[in-house]
Amino acid sequence: MQWKSCPDYPDEVIRSLRVKQEQIPAFRTQMKRLECGTVSVPLNHRDPAGRTIDIAVTRLAATDEANRLGAIAVLPGGPGNSGYLDPVLRAALRNEEMAGLNERYDIIGLDPRGVGYSTKVACEPGPRGPDRPGTLTKESARKIYDAQVAANQKCANSDPAFLGQLTTENVAKDLDLVRTALGESELNVLGFSWGTYLGMVYRSLFPENTGRAFLDSVAPPWTDFVKHIEGSAEAAERNFGRMAAWLARRDKTYALGATTRQVRKQVAKLVRAYDKSPKTYSDLPQPVDGWAVADLAKSISTDWARAGKALAELRTATGTTAPPTVKEMLGGGQIMGPPMPGAPESLNMTMNWAVGCNEDSSRAGFDTAWRAYQRLLKRHPATGRSWGPPAMCAGWPLPVQQTTLKRGSGSLVLAGHLHEFMSAYDWTLQTQRAVGGTVYTVADDVHVSTTRVPECAADVVKYFETGRIDSGCHGSEIPN
Repeated sequence: MQWKSCPDYPDEVIRSLRVKQEQIPAFRTQMKRLECGTVSVPLNHRDPAGRTIDIAVTRLAATDEANRLGAIAVLPGGPGNSGYLDPVLRAALRNEEMAGLNERYDIIGLDPRGVGYSTKVACEPGPRGPDRPGTLTKESARKIYDAQVAANQKCANSDPAFLGQLTTENVAKDLDLVRTALGESELNVLGFSWGTYLGMVYRSLFPENTGRAFLDSVAPPWTDFVKHIEGSAEAAERNFGRMAAWLARRDKTYALGATTRQVRKQVAKLVRAYDKSPKTYSDLPQPVDGWAVADLAKSISTDWARAGKALAELRTATGTTAPPTVKEMLGGGQIMGPPMPGAPESLNMTMNWAVGCNEDSSRAGFDTAWRAYQRLLKRHPATGRSWGPPAMCAGWPLPVQQTTLKRGSGSLVLAGHLHEFMSAYDWTLQTQRAVGGTVYTVADDVHVSTTRVPECAADVVKYFETGRIDSGCHGSEIPN
């Protein structure tokens, strides 16, 4: 382990990390405690004497060293998300409950290979989507597909020696070398989203080195992009049924229908209408079509009030400027723009791309992807339009690399969110059948919300301190 000075960020960069103005002094205090370093690991773990790369690592040492219980590695999502500042952002500053985790545990953060301050490469992005708004035709989908194949081949062939080594299994092997460098006999893990899959893989490869594991918004125990999209889409339409019922009970406010069925029909009608005749507003970066309407219908419960208002505005919109709530929800343009100068990278899309495609067992051809997309439209009339044909990895020329997960007897909690679609609840149950563990049910639809909700976060801390946990928590509240 090579320790060095941690970055010193100006206030505007700290705010870009979603740190509130009043929290900046606390952020700076925690950064003074944070230790930053790098661990050298083999690029190819099958060739340990070959080329090496650097993994960026951080540590917040336990404040109660006399009663220290060990180290918890925070495993970020993505793949491709940075975890470098997670000891500060996900633990010390999240809330009082999570701050308590640092009393008896060192909190370890890292940028996985290919991300942030670790060794990485960059590919030119693939296709952004259709060249025109409105109904996605088979001809347009074929053009997108062909462009995706070309982008996949160009990216993978730009540095196959590096890109071919971007896999969850290699990140797990890196993590174990980080454990060794830190002098820990075992690592406890707190994983989020893709980090849950990383946690499963680490536990499968290194059961003797894995302590307690809490995995929030559990990934499935398989890697198949077509299957993944279909499972997420089914969960999204199901959750829209909850949203439709909520809107129906408030028909005087939203005027989208007095019953769940009426709301469903009204929103599906809006999807079709805006696909047939997209509307261009002078103050929005792109036209509003059926995809945008379906995306509003896919909103999580904490956004139902705003999404319902936006849908109601779209029913009667006539002007050249966007209605206020539509502008608020759809006016952001590209979700992932370039980071602020001097800011740490939050998501590396090349790493996301390479890990996803190296592990995708489907790599669907055009006809398979187009049929899958047509099924989504038919089965999910309100939200199905928000998904495109599942062909992200078409033509990726590097070999498929998958890990065989193993059932373990060590302490494991799988936190599944009953109504979410990014990590469908059924995947939690499938994962439990594959690797064991205890299911902790969060009764919300919000991705990785467990550590953000004080009631649930207290359970997480109690688990790491005692090894015991309740059966679940309520999760995020639906606004009145």
